Amino acid sequence: MIVLKKMNGEKFLLNHNQIEYIELIPESKIVMMNHDYYIVQDKVDEIIQKIAEYNAKIQDIHRAITVSDKRS
Repeated sequence: MIVLKKMNGEKFLLNHNQIEYIELIPESKIVMMNHDYYIVQDKVDEIIQKIAEYNAKIQDIHRAITVSDKRS
């Protein structure tokens, strides 16, 4: 999940896997798979960066869990 900021300044967590698309109106309007939407202060480049960083972090955690020492 990523942290975004609503237009009123309130922060919230968003499941980025449920994003269908993002409109630039000029704010960022995030439309979810169920067609609910959120208008946020974050720019689209920031949103994409947050998603990339979150996915990289998840991959690192998965890699750390699945690595094992087979030398013994």
